[in-house]
Amino acid sequence: MKVQKSLPKTKQTSKRQQCNDKWFKSNRIPQNSDSSNLSPSTAMAKLEHRASNLRKDKPNLKRLKKKAMTVSFRQVKTPAATERTPSRPLTNGGAGRPEQGSDSDESQDWSSFAESVLHQNGGGESMEGQESCVSAKAVPGRIEEEAFVHCAERDYIHNRTVLVMQQGQTLCFRGKCLLSCLYGRVEVHGFTLEEGQQSYPLFSPSSHCPLTVTALGDSPNPSKTKKAGRLEAKAIVRKYLSAETCKRLLSEVDSDSCVILLEPLDTPLTRFLNSFPDLKELFGLSSRDIRDSSAMLDTPLSGLGITPLRRTAGGMVMSQTYREALNGLVNACAEELDGCPVILVCGAKNVGKSTFNRHLINTLLNHTASVEYLECDLGQTEFTPSGCLSLSTVREPLLGPPFTHQWAPEHMIFYGQSSCETDLDRYLESLKSLWRLYNRETPIVINTMGWVKGFGFQLLVDIIRLFSISHVVQLSSGDKVMCPQLTPEFLRSSHGWQTHPPVQSALGEDNSGTHPAQRSYTLFSIHSEFEGAGRPGEMRHQRSNEQRDLALLGYFSQLQSPEPGPVRPLHCFTPYQVPHSAVAVGVTHCEVAPTHVLYTANASLVGLCCLNEKVSGRGSPVLLSQTPVCPCVGFGVLRGVDMARGLYFLVTPVAPSVLRQVNCLLLGAVTLPNTLLTGQTGILGEPPYVTMDYSFELTGAGKLHVFKGLARPGQMKNAK
Repeated sequence: MKVQKSLPKTKQTSKRQQCNDKWFKSNRIPQNSDSSNLSPSTAMAKLEHRASNLRKDKPNLKRLKKKAMTVSFRQVKTPAATERTPSRPLTNGGAGRPEQGSDSDESQDWSSFAESVLHQNGGGESMEGQESCVSAKAVPGRIEEEAFVHCAERDYIHNRTVLVMQQGQTLCFRGKCLLSCLYGRVEVHGFTLEEGQQSYPLFSPSSHCPLTVTALGDSPNPSKTKKAGRLEAKAIVRKYLSAETCKRLLSEVDSDSCVILLEPLDTPLTRFLNSFPDLKELFGLSSRDIRDSSAMLDTPLSGLGITPLRRTAGGMVMSQTYREALNGLVNACAEELDGCPVILVCGAKNVGKSTFNRHLINTLLNHTASVEYLECDLGQTEFTPSGCLSLSTVREPLLGPPFTHQWAPEHMIFYGQSSCETDLDRYLESLKSLWRLYNRETPIVINTMGWVKGFGFQLLVDIIRLFSISHVVQLSSGDKVMCPQLTPEFLRSSHGWQTHPPVQSALGEDNSGTHPAQRSYTLFSIHSEFEGAGRPGEMRHQRSNEQRDLALLGYFSQLQSPEPGPVRPLHCFTPYQVPHSAVAVGVTHCEVAPTHVLYTANASLVGLCCLNEKVSGRGSPVLLSQTPVCPCVGFGVLRGVDMARGLYFLVTPVAPSVLRQVNCLLLGAVTLPNTLLTGQTGILGEPPYVTMDYSFELTGAGKLHVFKGLARPGQMKNAK
């Protein structure tokens, strides 16, 4: 694509830092060797100097310290020590625990961490036999309103709050903030943050389950005494608070305490979303929080954009089967000998697949530099706007819903619709092309659609067979069976859309029966027990179409300046000028007359794609007769078509260096959010592309109703 801009564009989007760490490569944070030299006679100035240099002495790459166990509540007998039920076969390395006496330190680390996962989400009793000098008000469990008087102090000058949490205490909240762990360790949605690590943004909007911060205590260090740890923690508190404000907080500090710093979070995403009237309360309280009076409004955290929730607010609910599956997958990653684990997560709609995926990825990132993620769900995507299939390398924890981390995946294909029911073969061919790009050097999590009946079930069978799945996580809710249990025995006799028994052994091999049988896998069945499981969301911003709009808004928030300032509406950005002869234009979801294609594409969302062949025209628009399966590098808004000069005008956050590779614009059924067009400010008269002169009484002017029970002609070949 030949692109030019009428004004220079200075903002360049940088690529994420590449990391070549292999699976199981240990990059542990070294223990400070001077901790053992601390004594009561040590000068406090020395401790404060050491605390100030603490963050400079540690690398930014996230790694847990050796033998770092996640400890939150009292020890209980873990189901991992008992015999597994027959419904979870232990084939192919399975989910069993490592053999006793293993010489692998990495396997022992994984096993200890995996076993500790089962202890989370437990009761609120304190650890037995633990010495503590903290106040009697500081007890494990959810921090209540009266406890904030003792454990939190606000620094009004720098607009930040220091919070001291005891081992096992939790903070459940709504809002957004920037969290830094100053001392000890805390866990957020499976990811462990340690002292000296970088600060992480936390997003807990009313559209999703509230986030919970859990204190894990200090990392085990035999060379550091309890008194030395307590003095070190107190020195850190003194550094961030004045002498008058930190007195009460110092009495709460113990060697096993966690000291965290909470600061307001202001990003282009939050400013952009807050500019729309309908989204101003997105990071506020939900209607359920208000109905149940769950919010604690008068706390030292209130001025930071955070609202703590009482015990009456549910928070994340992990069933016993949820914890067992998470524990088994962590163990499997340590034991996998034949390549890296290939984990597929499936289930009907609204059973918690996306939440489980984020929790699993965050847990794995505690021990490895990256996790691969294959997106097979067109409607509820994780890292891109809907209508795309992608293969992403995840290197940072996912501490918010999808619209808060709209990243550019390494590989992406534009499908153009939120459902694949009109073209199943193109859907599978797109996934196959992405699967061939997987390097099999890191574990991969495969997210699937909530369509598990009829043709959707056949597609699920194909994916399990074609991609050599090693572990299947099947989520369900209630008593109604939406999908049969996907045991290896059941799958051997099931028919897919493209595969049939006897099955293919690997991608690209034929079905002649001369190849080895399908690779067996381990099945984990999870029964979701959270409120509303299996039902569509009833509150604002919880419906699937609203989630898709939020993802698009999150993507186009990248157009905003990273510096604080007023939000710029869509019409204020200088568009790229693209010659008609440099790109081909196609419509993916329906047939459009060639003379009407440009009318259809004007003011619409388009995928920026790269065809293998060169596109050349004689000044007139180049139109595609068929929908290609080709790479996509991003999205843009075709805000205008100049037929006289032969130019398209395109607004996109994609960098110019990447745009030079684009030679195809694909239009799909995914549309721009209405609020993106109606919410534009600074316009005299009617907003562009918005009209009130419209009659729904005309034939074809209303919404198109789709009857999903009817089979399309392309779906009839295997309907016999």
